[in-house]
Amino acid sequence: MKRFGYAIFLLPLFLIGCNLDEFPKIDSDSDGKETVEYMREMRLFVRDISRYAKQIDGDFIVIPRNGVELISDNGEDTGSVDTDYVNAIDGIGQEALFYGFEDINEPTPARDRLWIRSFLDMATDSSDTVVLITDYVFSEDRVDDSYQKNADLGYISFAADQEELDNIPVYPSLPNNRNSNGIEQLSEAKNFLHLTNTQSYSTPQELVNDIGNTDYDLVIIDFFFNGVEYTRSQIEQLKEKSGGERRLLIAYMNIGQADSDRFYWQNSWSSNRPEWLGEADPANSGHFYVEYWEEGWQEIIYGTDNAYLDRIIDAGFDGVYLDRVNAFEHFE
Repeated sequence: MKRFGYAIFLLPLFLIGCNLDEFPKIDSDSDGKETVEYMREMRLFVRDISRYAKQIDGDFIVIPRNGVELISDNGEDTGSVDTDYVNAIDGIGQEALFYGFEDINEPTPARDRLWIRSFLDMATDSSDTVVLITDYVFSEDRVDDSYQKNADLGYISFAADQEELDNIPVYPSLPNNRNSNGIEQLSEAKNFLHLTNTQSYSTPQELVNDIGNTDYDLVIIDFFFNGVEYTRSQIEQLKEKSGGERRLLIAYMNIGQADSDRFYWQNSWSSNRPEWLGEADPANSGHFYVEYWEEGWQEIIYGTDNAYLDRIIDAGFDGVYLDRVNAFEHFE
């Protein structure tokens, strides 16, 4: 079942007044082998994605998923807030704060819940960062409990009744904290739907119609339906609640792993693998770890007309949901 792992290096400044970020973020170990500061590299990657997107659309929303240790400058709950990272993001997506950490519908152990919360508190105490929690829970009493506990902390939450995130839960019958207002900013959202797996739908329009009949303030979906982008009219339909009010539409994008089903995948990589493409993830078929700090991978993610983020922005999405920002754990 789901487990969300939790888990450094100064480069010399050769010129007074130079920005540290302008230098390579590598060091050497005692054997002279280059080492990478993995957490810092992911912070910089997320920050640069955000800066790039907001240069194109100042209202574009950036929400990293999990990897809450990045909020702290040393990756520990005893550290200080990394303000550069926190200021670059608009929200934090976190799974299984109250339910589903070890098994669906089971309460998250207190030690793990408190560990996650310590980092979330760092962010919310120092900024206006919005927290979006996806709990994995289906018993009606526990669904109610999940919504209440998250609301007590000021978090927006979604109770997913399946780990696959491939459906709209039947309970509650209406979105939690449903409201009839149009939503223009993340801070205005009172609820959200997390539906990034399209396996339960036969066609993209079927999914669009299903979501279009709901009143969720914010919807997180995959950018593709079985490898095909949604049409402009479908995007506009997804951005409206059932009564026509505006809502926010956020696209899922994995930045810590490469997926062999994505548009950027090259068949030649099986025999001529890019230097940044690493080993397969044994727990996630078709996914491969990447050296996310390398230029080759980052160019796939953003900065060109055909890059992943650029396509998301051009399609009309309001923001992006960055998955696998905790990929640093694999390398550490």
